[in-house]
Amino acid sequence: MKTIACTIALSIAAIFAVTADDHSDKKAKKDIVAIAAGDKNFSTLVAAVKAAGLVETLQSKGPFTVFAPTNAAFAKLPEGTVETLLKPENKAKLVKILTYHVVAGKVMAADVKPGKVATVAKEKLTISVKDGKVMVDKATVTKTDIKASNGVIHVIDTVVIPE
Repeated sequence: MKTIACTIALSIAAIFAVTADDHSDKKAKKDIVAIAAGDKNFSTLVAAVKAAGLVETLQSKGPFTVFAPTNAAFAKLPEGTVETLLKPENKAKLVKILTYHVVAGKVMAADVKPGKVATVAKEKLTISVKDGKVMVDKATVTKTDIKASNGVIHVIDTVVIPE
């Protein structure tokens, strides 16, 4: 039985059928955590980042590219998975999953190429284009280029789990 959960990782593909969000310079003054915390669609991700002790890291200079699963993405996980991962005794698993969603560097949608990308978890994500949609492993990128002071966020519809 695979344990599954949270957030964060790197690039997307050069051909984006997804609409890039146009965020103001005001939002770019906020770090990745502040942007996520200010959006109710990322409340589960923010709770997971806090439980994993990654807030300070994701507020640091970076830069980071984060593939951020929404609350709806977390809701797709088997019942009880998120609650189990948020327990202190499962912190190491949670950290591994969350850092699998993070890539070092700031990679905007237009700069991404299909292929394997190393994550902060020291695992590789696969970036591809399927039916005109950018995929990160089995997740679809739904929004791109949410600029932060220390990187960029790309929104995904599924929590990706390292093998």
